Amino acid sequence: MDIKHLQYFLEVVKSNSFSRAAERLFISQPTISKMIKNMEQELGVELFDRSRKQLTLTDAGQIIFEQAKLIDLAFKNLGTELTNLLELKKGHIRIGLPPLFDARFLLEIVGSFHEIYPGITFQLIEQGSKKIEEAVENNSLDVGIVVLPTNLELFHHFSLIEDELRLIVQNTHPLAAKTEVHLNELENESFILFNKDFVLNDRIIYSCNSVGFQPKVVSESTQQSFIAEMVACNLGIALLPESVCHHLNENITTIKVVNPVINSNLAIIWSKDQYLSYAAKEWIHYIKEQYTENKNKPQLFD
Repeated sequence: MDIKHLQYFLEVVKSNSFSRAAERLFISQPTISKMIKNMEQELGVELFDRSRKQLTLTDAGQIIFEQAKLIDLAFKNLGTELTNLLELKKGHIRIGLPPLFDARFLLEIVGSFHEIYPGITFQLIEQGSKKIEEAVENNSLDVGIVVLPTNLELFHHFSLIEDELRLIVQNTHPLAAKTEVHLNELENESFILFNKDFVLNDRIIYSCNSVGFQPKVVSESTQQSFIAEMVACNLGIALLPESVCHHLNENITTIKVVNPVINSNLAIIWSKDQYLSYAAKEWIHYIKEQYTENKNKPQLFD
């Protein structure tokens, strides 16, 4: 028994006649009669009381009728839902974002995308790059924004932007008068870093190691704003992307770091192995298009 059997059965009940049902379905009466008989044999019950002149459902027929209506409605709704999905009238996109970023441009893209596809909803989750990669890999997120490099065996990626890290210090700090510092000049400083879920943590420690010292870490945090406040209170120094340094406390001085310059390369990633919804695919296409076309690229950092 398939959906067509149930639909034919429903039409017989609706028409209260095998012949009228056959006419409406554009099939012969023997065909529809045989199909109903096959249903009865398969189910092991009689659907119609044939002892009466008027077509009447048996008790079993009434039960099948009520359930068949629900199944038919669900089948029709399935087609509607698939149409909505394919035409992007509905959908949900889960995006992982680093807590350290200037989100205005990204949110503008989300807003313009929502205007085009108002039925698609967004879930934005703040995490460090490592956690975002894990979530994309296990399908807890559809896409993520992370600091490169990423695992190219697991993820597709699209590069978004590159930025340099800057040293931030309290205005009274001895280094505040400088316009640039060599990284090795920070050997005796107290560092405030992001925690180990952040690729920037590894990047800063590796860069310090490359010039001969292990940074003395006095605190770690997941929030850029809290790191900046600790620096403003003269609890230590920090290295932040240049783009977010424009929005810092007036008690903080920003200084260029050289030898080496520490870069932060940002990309959007999605899994090579996990199913990607139509909405997520369209979002990736849209954000690629916006980043490519817009000369003022967004400021997103981890």
